[in-house]
Amino acid sequence: MFRMFMIAIALTLLPTAVSAAPPQHAAATTAPANEVVRYQLKEWKAKHIHDAKKADTIAKTLKKLGCEVKTDQHNGHMDVKYRCPEWHELKLNSHDDAHKWEKWLKEFHFTTEHKH
Repeated sequence: MFRMFMIAIALTLLPTAVSAAPPQHAAATTAPANEVVRYQLKEWKAKHIHDAKKADTIAKTLKKLGCEVKTDQHNGHMDVKYRCPEWHELKLNSHDDAHKWEKWLKEFHFTTEHKH
């Protein structure tokens, strides 16, 4: 349940994070993004997911982050294979958002760096 909640948060924040644009409701009052989370995953990793919708959500999130993604359905589950051999970065508007993204990336075995 917690993991699904974190995925939902990630998808909510992803368009803001990837584009580095502040949320529309706070555009006039938010300072420029000053939190940066860098991430990399050189080797292929895989998640075995039994919920097709969840697998699709994770695959889409990883693609938006610039990762290579392969999916394969077999034996009643989906394998989501992914890697990100080059360093990428997310520019975020808050320290809390940066920590949430860093935690999510680490759960997926990424190497991360968080800079202010």
